[in-house]
Amino acid sequence: MSTAQLSPDPSATAVGGELRLPRPPGVIRRFWARHPLLVDCLVAGFYVLSILAALILAAATGPVPLWVTVARIVLVAATAVVMVLFRRSNPWLLVGAAWVTTLVVYPLENVNVFAIPIGLYALAVYRSTRAAWIGFAVSAVVGTAAALVASLLEPGPLLPTQPFFALAAAEAVVTALIGTLIGINVGNRRRYVQSLIARVGDLARERDQQAQLATARERARIAREMHDIVSHSLTVMVTLAEGSAATVSRDPDRAAEGMRHVADAGRDALVEMRRMLGVLTEPGTMSDEGRAPQPGSAAMPELLESFRAAGLPVKLTTSGRAITDPNLQLTVYRIVQEALTNALRHAPSARSVDVSIEHVDGEVRVEVVDDAEGSRQPHRNAPQNDTGGHGLIGMRERVALYGGTLDAGPRGVNGWRVRAVLPSPDRPDGAGE
Repeated sequence: MSTAQLSPDPSATAVGGELRLPRPPGVIRRFWARHPLLVDCLVAGFYVLSILAALILAAATGPVPLWVTVARIVLVAATAVVMVLFRRSNPWLLVGAAWVTTLVVYPLENVNVFAIPIGLYALAVYRSTRAAWIGFAVSAVVGTAAALVASLLEPGPLLPTQPFFALAAAEAVVTALIGTLIGINVGNRRRYVQSLIARVGDLARERDQQAQLATARERARIAREMHDIVSHSLTVMVTLAEGSAATVSRDPDRAAEGMRHVADAGRDALVEMRRMLGVLTEPGTMSDEGRAPQPGSAAMPELLESFRAAGLPVKLTTSGRAITDPNLQLTVYRIVQEALTNALRHAPSARSVDVSIEHVDGEVRVEVVDDAEGSRQPHRNAPQNDTGGHGLIGMRERVALYGGTLDAGPRGVNGWRVRAVLPSPDRPDGAGE
């Protein structure tokens, strides 16, 4: 899981999409979140002022050598600098400095009780709960040792050595425990919020990736449909127009009939194009005519008749149960359409083109075979530059959606065969589901 930075800015975003975070409650909390260095300086200032005030009061009660006072001030100042520079980035360094300062200053004047809690709080917030408890255990030992030394050096006028040691050790341990518990509470909440933000960022990225995949799938589907419509219609129109141009001088009536078929093919293509463009541009305002179903088994005779009109001798053979699934009907229709379009384009010399559709044993078998001579020519074996090979690719993608197989290649010396086997979703045993 990726990490995310906490920010009080309501316009904070995460990679992969808009991730607007709620504003933290309270003006003061947002101010501190925006100025972490100021917070560190105030914490260090509070620590230094409290220690200096205690040292001044201690010096007023009795003479203290100058070098001892200087050493105490230097240690306290060094700890404060570490607080400002490393409290967030390297809290272990702060805890180590607090341990050293406590061992030196605490036994002499019993005033350095804040450095260790501050360091343990930083450990719990900026590292981990485990690190905080380890630091607390060591701090308890350090505080007890400092209290022991303090009780031996100066038990005080009111308390004997043993009660003084017990109170000093309890003070060191309790203050360390308070800093640890507060830090653990704040740190766990902070890490929990960070994990939620990171999770939302991951979900946003996953959402965008799924949207991109869906867009790519939809583009591929539209490209297949557009190719099938345009390629089929233009191939039929070009073939009919060329035939009409070749026969216009000797058989004007036949040429006129061919041009009427060209016009019909163009109108059919326009209708299908308008229907598809209507779905893409105005999905909620289409008329009932625009929402007409995609071609299926009922449109197969009309499809074959258009190819016969273009001069392709097509014969259809069907067997088995009728295909009831409309999506499967569309797939079969597009496979036959593309195979016949390729035959019309690449095998104009074919004497017969046989289309066979079988729906038996829970499978739909579609086979288109022609007997044109020279079907082993390279242009039949490899995609041409003018089409980019989208026809065979589109057929394979359609067949792959059903987990079927597609074979396309030469048939013996002459001829070409396209054979597709599709599992039937409405097979009696339901195995195709």
